[in-house]
Amino acid sequence: MEFKVKNKILGVNSSPRKNGNSDYLLNYFMEIVSQNNIDNKSIFLRDYKFSGCIGCERCRKDKICTGQIDDLTQFYPDIISSQGLVLISPTHNYNITSWMKAFIDRLYCFYEFSEPRPGEWSSSLANQNRKAVIIAICEQESEEDMGFTVDAMKKPLEDLGYEVCDVIKVLNCFERGKVKSDEILLERLSQSAINFSSLIK
Repeated sequence: MEFKVKNKILGVNSSPRKNGNSDYLLNYFMEIVSQNNIDNKSIFLRDYKFSGCIGCERCRKDKICTGQIDDLTQFYPDIISSQGLVLISPTHNYNITSWMKAFIDRLYCFYEFSEPRPGEWSSSLANQNRKAVIIAICEQESEEDMGFTVDAMKKPLEDLGYEVCDVIKVLNCFERGKVKSDEILLERLSQSAINFSSLIK
């Protein structure tokens, strides 16, 4: 299956904190994207009620998640149609937040498996020039304390067929709004958004 992909960027934020550093960074990134005339949309997962994959396997027949109809269901058209994807998560206990984990698990419906299982598999999102940027935020000063946060987003996206164009790691960041005064980080983010926009055009 191949989907119609538009020159659009979808941002997905999994922080539980409203108006925190993750919100500011995603909004900042998307503002630069807008200035480069790229259609975009942001989703703040904390605002919706949804669950992770329950392994019902109905998606093998329906080609989309039909085993659970919840607040995430409305966003499948955005996921399918957006050439660009930006994922942002703070580090929770050496990993992504539970909201991001549930979101990524619900992308399982885009995998296609051969019989008998286990066997070869593919992704219906692959080979469509899809691009992604990953932003990870950690309270601690060491990358080691970020644990699996980056890989937990990067590896599933690559398997789904996304080219991860940039990974931004933000360390030593806990106080609300701290990123607003980090000029080096904001310049890094701005350049990333400009480069990403150029790939989506």
